[in-house]
Amino acid sequence: MSKERARRRAAREAEAARLRAARARAEARRKRRRALLRRLRPGWLDRRTGRLLPRRSRRQRAGIAVASVTALTAIWLFVRDPALRLVLTLVLVVGLPAMVVIALGRRS
Repeated sequence: MSKERARRRAAREAEAARLRAARARAEARRKRRRALLRRLRPGWLDRRTGRLLPRRSRRQRAGIAVASVTALTAIWLFVRDPALRLVLTLVLVVGLPAMVVIALGRRS
């Protein structure tokens, strides 16, 4: 009985060793592939979408800033009532993210 158990345990250990070796080869292959892709792809193309600024191009960010400053300037130059100025400024500041997503789309 103990010889049979020892034989089965040896078979299990051999199978586990084979699986570990296969996993190690797959992991090494994955690491080599990632390293190759990192070498081939230029670093300046690495744009992360989880952050605020890289989600938009430089031209889009500049356009958003210019449009916002232009709208704020127009509000503060042409609206006489100070309370209405503040309300319109708040509406612009609060509604700007929604307007940007509607106008430029949500890229992810």
